Amino acid sequence: MDMTSNVVAGEIGELGSILMDGGDRFGVSTVLFDSHEELIWVGNEGGHITSYFGSEMQKYTSFQAHENEVRHLLTNDGGVLSLTHNEIRFTKRQGLKLFSLSGSNMTDMQCMLQKDDSTLLIAGHQDEIFELDLNRHKILQEYTVEPGTCIMKVSSRYLCCGDSSGKIRLRDPKTLKCEHVLSAHSGTLSDFDVLGNTLVTCGFSSRQGHLSADRFLMMYDMRMLRSLAPLQTPMLEPFMLKFSSTMSSRVQVVSHSGQLQFLDIGGHMTARSMYIYHVNTHGGMVAGFDISPNGQASVFGDSAGVVHLWVDHGMEHLAFNIYSRPTNFADEIHHSHPLAIDDDSVPYSSFPLPHCSEPLLSDWPKKLLKRRDRRTPPIDPEILRAMVVKGFIGQAPNPGNRLRNQVPYIWRSTSKQKRVPESPMNREQNPFSSLVPKIYRRVEMRYSKLGVDDFNFQHYNKTSFAGLEIHIPNAYCNCMLQTFYFLEPLKVSLQNHLCKKEFCLACELGFLFDMLDQSSGQTCQASNFLRAFRTLREASALGLLLPDTDESLGRVNYPRLIQSWQRFVLQQLHRDTEVKHDESEEGNETERVTALINSLFGSQVQRTSQCSQCGAQTTRDDITLLTALSYPDNPENQAISFVNVLQSSLLGVQTSPAWCENCNKFQPTIHSKKLSRLPDVLSVNCQIDAEKHKEFWNRKKDNSTEKKPKDTPVQNTRSNIPCRFGDGCTRVGCTFWHTKDGEQTPAEPELTVESSREDCVLTWVPFFMKLRLADDGTLVCLDLNSEDESLEDGDIIYDLKSSVAHIQDYNSPGNLVAMINVDKSYHKEPVADEDSSWYLFNDFGVSEISKGEAVEFDLSWKTPCILQFVRRNMNTDYDLTVCRTIDKQIILGDVSLSQLHNAAAQRSFTPLNLNEVIQEGVVVGIDCEFVTLNQEESEIRSDGTRSTVKPSHMSAARVTCVRGEGPLRGRPFIDDYISTSEQVVDYLTEFSGINPGDLDVALSSKHLTTLKTTYLKLKYLLQHNVLFVGHGLKKDFRVLNIMVPKSQIVDTVQLFHLPQQRFISLRFLAWYFL
Repeated sequence: MDMTSNVVAGEIGELGSILMDGGDRFGVSTVLFDSHEELIWVGNEGGHITSYFGSEMQKYTSFQAHENEVRHLLTNDGGVLSLTHNEIRFTKRQGLKLFSLSGSNMTDMQCMLQKDDSTLLIAGHQDEIFELDLNRHKILQEYTVEPGTCIMKVSSRYLCCGDSSGKIRLRDPKTLKCEHVLSAHSGTLSDFDVLGNTLVTCGFSSRQGHLSADRFLMMYDMRMLRSLAPLQTPMLEPFMLKFSSTMSSRVQVVSHSGQLQFLDIGGHMTARSMYIYHVNTHGGMVAGFDISPNGQASVFGDSAGVVHLWVDHGMEHLAFNIYSRPTNFADEIHHSHPLAIDDDSVPYSSFPLPHCSEPLLSDWPKKLLKRRDRRTPPIDPEILRAMVVKGFIGQAPNPGNRLRNQVPYIWRSTSKQKRVPESPMNREQNPFSSLVPKIYRRVEMRYSKLGVDDFNFQHYNKTSFAGLEIHIPNAYCNCMLQTFYFLEPLKVSLQNHLCKKEFCLACELGFLFDMLDQSSGQTCQASNFLRAFRTLREASALGLLLPDTDESLGRVNYPRLIQSWQRFVLQQLHRDTEVKHDESEEGNETERVTALINSLFGSQVQRTSQCSQCGAQTTRDDITLLTALSYPDNPENQAISFVNVLQSSLLGVQTSPAWCENCNKFQPTIHSKKLSRLPDVLSVNCQIDAEKHKEFWNRKKDNSTEKKPKDTPVQNTRSNIPCRFGDGCTRVGCTFWHTKDGEQTPAEPELTVESSREDCVLTWVPFFMKLRLADDGTLVCLDLNSEDESLEDGDIIYDLKSSVAHIQDYNSPGNLVAMINVDKSYHKEPVADEDSSWYLFNDFGVSEISKGEAVEFDLSWKTPCILQFVRRNMNTDYDLTVCRTIDKQIILGDVSLSQLHNAAAQRSFTPLNLNEVIQEGVVVGIDCEFVTLNQEESEIRSDGTRSTVKPSHMSAARVTCVRGEGPLRGRPFIDDYISTSEQVVDYLTEFSGINPGDLDVALSSKHLTTLKTTYLKLKYLLQHNVLFVGHGLKKDFRVLNIMVPKSQIVDTVQLFHLPQQRFISLRFLAWYFL
């Protein structure tokens, strides 16, 4: 019975995907559904096998089975069989090895097939087929066959063996003699399957000496031994195929790039057979494919190490087998109910004690016990102060905050905060949120019906520096992007970097820095950078890509996340810029950027490992791009400064187990470091992970805080207004005037002596420090008491450049902020005071702060994450000239990525020729079309109005530029469809004209390019000061993530707009003028 026959096309899709164990190093080589239990078995190229249970893909077992690639998996009643090129292994489903077998003539095995309960056939590219007895664990017989066999299937009459020459040999199942030969393909055989009396194959054909994929599936009738009409697959190149076990006429075909199609072998056209599905392999290749025995699910494994589970969403209860036996799980560990030590509402009697037959020590005799009532708390001093005594009775106004004849039980500890506000009206705001200053709190974008366009960013930023928006996925790194931007050598070098790699973080950072330079305080967004960041598999494997849900955001450890982000991005920038590209604009640009990444952040370190048993010593040179603080174990009675901790972190000695070649086993090994070069930017990860680290910082903060000196004049707060109680006032600290205070002087206010906030705090983190590196690798770190302190030869002064902190607010999961000392070169106007150049960057909120706030950390709400120190006068050693130029060939080229695109026949534009000159003032018409990646999230209020919670996430899909002058006026010279690997939710075909498949490299017939290529074309036009004319260009340039000056924009939306009136549509303007 076909359980999916009533489901329309498009309802099948991916249920989930998971990176298998070892997937970050090895790709998946084979996948298999278990025939007896609800398990999925996966083998990879490194010999590792992992199984997953059920549709949730819960990891069941994982073990290292072989040293080489797992080529085939097979399950039976007793366990799972795995095959490599020279070994077969039988393992229980729980991971216990039963036996393994190899032989000298087992050289290149490929497949296996179980004949009966105890007999297994093993074949490969060698000339033998082995018959293995699973009970006695030995080879029963060897059959000599020619040529070798790469795929084996069994039908009702024959053993079907496919070889690498494209032929399928039908053998007798008992004697293995060849009965018939089917010549399926002229090249080689890729895959085939048999169901009933039908055999279907796919493979390659030899054309002019080259192998190319056959776009026809060859079919054979096993009863008549004749070929049937082949099936054509014009939309994909078949690589693997399998019959659906629930319907003999349906076959699933998969291409190497992850395209999936359902075909009916009878040639009938159905809704599903006309639809092409895409497995989201992120550029990887499909290496394994299987269908569950009941046909409800399919599993794919790709070369990136990811396993994809596809199901039919029309199924209510998903299962892999029609009848599966229960899977044995490990016994559940029963944990005792935890008791929160700070929760006073949990009675200790709720946790039963073990039964004892003898009296307990806590059962004290009554003669030792005495009843004692709780002491009544003292009366509020304000009540006593306002009390009037008549005789022996005192009367006072009732403050209204107590109940009659009741005394509340108040816990003596004042450190515990209330969990619920006293007033129900204030439950949306935590009563203790006032601990976090407003400029540090998480900023939220409030949307109206106009979306982002109606949001007032200037309310949060009154400076000349640009903030970054937060509604983009993984925008938690905005603080570090701002930190990198204000490192001028890094900023300039990345702005000069340009390569043709599609997803290059160095290029995208350079483009983002261009926008920040030109913004003049306008809010920008890092959408293109984060788009490239999301494509990196390493970032996903390290957990740097966050799910875009509020529930998951509440569980994020932001300090650890941003520190891991910095470590990964620095390494990725080093990789992106160290490889020479032939398309580099300047021959020596790559070397210059590579040297800059190392000299800016890199510390030359010599690492030494010495075995504590035999004394064997190994040494290697390394470059570290950042430093993680390591704190002392017992710091209670030690006067430890920040530079002492930093010095021990740079040259720390650790002992940990490591492999010793002399001892031939793991031994305790002493690891030490010796510095040979210090970086220009000393980036420090604070590593406050444990509670003892927080206590260490709190202790140092308390020790560094002194009382206020009495030498700073501030204004007296006493008022000149007479007190209404006169001289009988008994209130402590009354600020009104009394006769006993002296004559009333309404002249200038009195000045008293009190210290300012900045001068009264001596912080533990220094603003500058001195490091001295000797020739023998000895490092000395010293605090500088003043900038006038004398220096010796070889001393390096480091100034605090920035600090990144995690702000923990009770109403939100928290946010990350950056406090940066901005150089004078970034300011639009001259800066007189150096201390006034510190700014707080809280996403799109930018505020000026005092110098002391950058190093004051109250760990109850402000946790330090990253500190960056820069070498004094560092900028003088680098060339800070932006000299990036975009070659004109980028706009003259018309190369398409589409495999089906014919440039001469289907080109919808006329590219620029060498005679056409792009110069200042040239008019260019521009229009952009977009697709939706994430739908808008909105809520209905109680009054019926709709409120936007989160706007839709748009992506550029088509960019068209039209000539506005010259003999070809009105002809487009750019008409790029932008390919995307991300899942598109809505193509907006009604408005954009873009259909599914137009942005797919394998399916599109359009002129397809990458977003970076189109972006460079627009940058080229922008650099030549062309005049862009269009309708609604503000949104177009926003989604394209490019900053265009207003002097180069003529927007018909603004041109024909009257104040306080709605905007006029392009359709109306075209009707009126044209």
